[in-house]
Amino acid sequence: MLSQIPIDFEKIKKEDLDKEILRIGMMAELDAVNLYEQLAAHTQNSDLKKVLLDIAKEEKTHLGEFQALLLDEDKEQLKELAKGKKEVEDLTK
Repeated sequence: MLSQIPIDFEKIKKEDLDKEILRIGMMAELDAVNLYEQLAAHTQNSDLKKVLLDIAKEEKTHLGEFQALLLDEDKEQLKELAKGKKEVEDLTK
């Protein structure tokens, strides 16, 4: 994603705007996690690797913050996440 907002805010219903903002924030955090982990995998500098992986971990915390807010805003999302978790549990038993 690298700093490009993937939607046109003008096309979003007012009541859905905050949910979309939270999802975009989540996308950005996942993008950052992937970036920092990929960079860490390519460096031979152990200090740089440690810092990159620490930052990636912080981005995962940010992702959790956005997700917590989204689940408060979008009860359907909460329900579907629970369904997905159950499906995985059923498939992997």
